[in-house]
Amino acid sequence: MLKAYYNIDAVEAGLDEVGRGCLAGPVVAAAVILPRDYKHSFLNDSKQLTKAQRLELEKEIIRESICWAVAEVDNFEIDKINILKASFLAMHRAVDKLRTRPEHLLVDGNRFTPYPMIPHTCIIKGDAHYLSIAAASVLAKNYRDELMTNLSRQFPHYGWEQNVGYPTVHHRKAIGLHGPCSYHRMTFKLLKTEEENQSVEETEDLGFL
Repeated sequence: MLKAYYNIDAVEAGLDEVGRGCLAGPVVAAAVILPRDYKHSFLNDSKQLTKAQRLELEKEIIRESICWAVAEVDNFEIDKINILKASFLAMHRAVDKLRTRPEHLLVDGNRFTPYPMIPHTCIIKGDAHYLSIAAASVLAKNYRDELMTNLSRQFPHYGWEQNVGYPTVHHRKAIGLHGPCSYHRMTFKLLKTEEENQSVEETEDLGFL
């Protein structure tokens, strides 16, 4: 079972982001403040949960949390300031939206741009260790998955309802055929080189993808 808190003496918000490695769409972050005595048997890193589990957990997190918030940084901002800064900015925006001001931030990862006047602690793979970070990962992923699924109706070529913008073989082939759209991150490597494509095709032929 994941830990309820890192700093027992502070109002603590867990922060996490999703979509950093995608070729399209925003990077999304969430911040969650849970009660200190909160417990859950299977709340975990959102990547370890099924979609049905995440959607069920979202209802409970919204109901049981002291407060929560989700924020995003779009692809244009990502291209302007780079994805790492954009990830931190999305987390800052999520904290900005919290109704209760936290006294400590528990951040997934190994780096973070300090938020003004609130100390923080970075936890590598924190979503597998702390409930508040895991809860943030669930809210951020659900929000972003729904957003990309909705956008896929407008841009059906790219398969976003399945890959949610990540660099899958299908996504990259679609970019090659139809070109990028207004939601693609133009500073990212949208297409592989001919050599890289050949390597992928050989791997596919061997049944590894």
